[in-house]
Amino acid sequence: MVSTRHHPRDFPPPSTAKAEPPSTPSPAANGSSKRWVHVPSGAFTLWLIVSLPLVLWDAGYVLLRPHSMPGNKWHSPVWTPYALYGTIDYLYGWPAFNARNGFTAAQTVLNLFETAAYIYYLVIVYTHGVSAGSVGRGQRKTKKGPLWLLKESKLVSGRTGATALLVAYSASVMTLGKTILYWLNEAFSGFDNIGHNDGWTLFFYWIIPNGLWIVFPAYNIYTLGLEIVGSLESGIPRQRVGRPKST
Repeated sequence: MVSTRHHPRDFPPPSTAKAEPPSTPSPAANGSSKRWVHVPSGAFTLWLIVSLPLVLWDAGYVLLRPHSMPGNKWHSPVWTPYALYGTIDYLYGWPAFNARNGFTAAQTVLNLFETAAYIYYLVIVYTHGVSAGSVGRGQRKTKKGPLWLLKESKLVSGRTGATALLVAYSASVMTLGKTILYWLNEAFSGFDNIGHNDGWTLFFYWIIPNGLWIVFPAYNIYTLGLEIVGSLESGIPRQRVGRPKST
């Protein structure tokens, strides 16, 4: 038998320790130290600035009834247009109020929750956002004014931007779902509150105004959803920290 005691070792001895799986590369390891950013849409911002005062105006009328209704002390001049609208959509007029129909007030309370979420989003964008053109130029502070939300291309970075994006998306889903419910309530009740109108009146005074709260929230869900999906696709999965196994 040939002895191999003094034979050189060409291969290292097998290790008894278990091989550890390669760790997930971090952004810094890939040479990217940039934080995630949310890019607010100008169209979405404009929609909020226009729609939020209208929603608050509408909520004031509904929740202050009957004082805000025609013939009562707070009706004029703030809620004068509802004298006409209450004859087109009975949910806003005397027939539904006298019948103690609570649907209008219930959806108005949800409107206020949505409005609070949208205001939170605008506040975050204004207070934490920076102009896109100022990034990387050494500017310490972005100059902001009344029109900055509308005119500037802006960024909101990190967890703050991610939270604002999630809140805006969730509120948009609420707005779209609630408005569709409003329409379905009419369809399944035989158009009890709007069926008395002629076609032109219904189209210009009910379908178009209420349809805006379907078209724009649906568009906002699409654009915000694309941003969320894009972030999930390009992001690094968060590792769960489990309990160590007992030996």
